[in-house]
Amino acid sequence: MLLVFGSINADLLFKVAALPAPGETVLCPSYEMAIGGKGSNQAAAAAKAGAETLFVGHTGNDAYGPVVKTMLEEAGVDCANLRSADAPTAVAVIGVDEAGENSIIVASGANLATEASQLEPLLTAGQTLLCQNEIRLEETCAAIAAASAKNCRTMLNLAPAGTVPAATLDQLDYLIVNEHEARAVAGDTDADIKAIARGLAAKHNMTVVLTLGAAGAYAASPDSAFDVAALSVEPVDTTGAGDCFSGILAARLDTGMALKEALSHAAAGAALACLAVGAQTAQPTDQEIRARLAG
Repeated sequence: MLLVFGSINADLLFKVAALPAPGETVLCPSYEMAIGGKGSNQAAAAAKAGAETLFVGHTGNDAYGPVVKTMLEEAGVDCANLRSADAPTAVAVIGVDEAGENSIIVASGANLATEASQLEPLLTAGQTLLCQNEIRLEETCAAIAAASAKNCRTMLNLAPAGTVPAATLDQLDYLIVNEHEARAVAGDTDADIKAIARGLAAKHNMTVVLTLGAAGAYAASPDSAFDVAALSVEPVDTTGAGDCFSGILAARLDTGMALKEALSHAAAGAALACLAVGAQTAQPTDQEIRARLAG
């Protein structure tokens, strides 16, 4: 089973002619509401890819809470351990202008109530734990420590970018990062990015998966490294592609697929997710991923 421990949001999207300058108000005809949060995005992607997926987190005591829970359940995710906090559901307010530039404000709300103690009774050997960096870091680190102690596969997508205690990196099996995130965790802004990935893998005895957008992905383990190509697509919307990649990779590894093949599936799924609008609505199914890889 795949356990996803992390964030769940209500995303409010406003399409405007131009983003407001400080002190300025702009109008638009309407807005769209969707489910978001890196945790829920990755859980939905994993479930659609065929993994038995359980989500651990918090919604709030407002009208958004039941709505986003229902949306995540409709994606095939087990939400029995999605609790309600005495706080608002996390909300991301997203402004997008005609050039595609965006401005985002996130109110963490109920995501800050999520604790590793919720997860610990669920852990058994052989499971996979997937975390991100949108809830309190100390709780993410505690969850990884508890899962490592139970001989679970531990995975962290360090998004948004940040630093992580060395002890937590030592407990990871997989660290998933883009170039900016890799440089942040390594504290190195100058070295070749693949060298940084190899250095982190060797230092902490883990596998570093470096996502490179249209260039695919690069995986570095203490004793090997290789590239995986991306699918060639004409993207419509890249929102959530990274979350789709992480969720599918975790799903495939949880079911026993070898890393190189799992990365090919993740890269294909992330590319397919760029062919439609929306972080979760664009996510491909297991059948769609396999059909595309089959040619």
